[in-house]
Amino acid sequence: MKTKVFIDGREGTTGLRLYERLSTREDLTLLVAPEEGRKDPVIKKELMKQSDVVFLCLPDAAARESVALAEGLSCKIIDASTAHRTLPDWAYGFPELSAAHRKKIAEGKRVAVPGCHASGFISLVYPLVQKGILSSASALSCFSVTGYSGGGKKMMAEYESGQRDISLDSPRQYATGQTHKHLKEMSAITGLQLPPVFLPVVSDFACGMVVSVPLHQSQMQKVLTVAELTEFYQEWYKGEPMIEVLSEPESFVASNTLAGKDGMQLTVAGNDDRIVLIARYDNLGKGASGAAVQCFNIMTGKDQTTGLVL
Repeated sequence: MKTKVFIDGREGTTGLRLYERLSTREDLTLLVAPEEGRKDPVIKKELMKQSDVVFLCLPDAAARESVALAEGLSCKIIDASTAHRTLPDWAYGFPELSAAHRKKIAEGKRVAVPGCHASGFISLVYPLVQKGILSSASALSCFSVTGYSGGGKKMMAEYESGQRDISLDSPRQYATGQTHKHLKEMSAITGLQLPPVFLPVVSDFACGMVVSVPLHQSQMQKVLTVAELTEFYQEWYKGEPMIEVLSEPESFVASNTLAGKDGMQLTVAGNDDRIVLIARYDNLGKGASGAAVQCFNIMTGKDQTTGLVL
């Protein structure tokens, strides 16, 4: 029997990529709202009633409204917004973090897809805090370069316009007031007592992302070398097809080399005094729709990589 799926909000960048990922699959049926009724709560609730799984690709407030609409229904929900990522009754959609994370996704009815920037930071920091290599009281920083597709349709139109502003030719730092919406999950999921100082940058390429976390050796409670940290991550993510831990750092770490793919690469660089932890992936892949599809596969008992590009 085919799984019935409804994507609520498939007009945005994440929703469109998600639709592309699912539309060619023969193991599911996509339910689609008529264009004139895609925001109508009566129509949406009826589609939810018919669905086994509902994806939410909506702003936070709209996602909360859709969750309320689904109250009492049997459908499972995978939410790509920020709205539910730190709530205890929602599974956090990063199954590679631990067996407990994977189990909660597999057995739950409510899953929150990680934020794009947060995915890289958490993949690097969560294991270190869990194993006591970093203290939960650590004061960290995070630098992230992303493609402009993460800004949605409006930003994409600005960058792809033939008469765009000259400032778009340069990388642009934003959210300098330290209020970025991913900060809450970056600290909550890793177990850090303090959110990191976060420096996101959007640049002139469509898809891709590199998240970097710098460390001084003195910040580690258990001191590990670059080689030992690499081995640590290789063991932590052993057997995970969507996460590759590179043995050696690259001379130039390009942000867009995994564009169009759904996996993630981790690297440890630097020297034994100053270390840089690096995560690279597609902001719309493992950073959004790819992670959502992976969670869907786990929730419905399929191979986690079904329909994904690695």
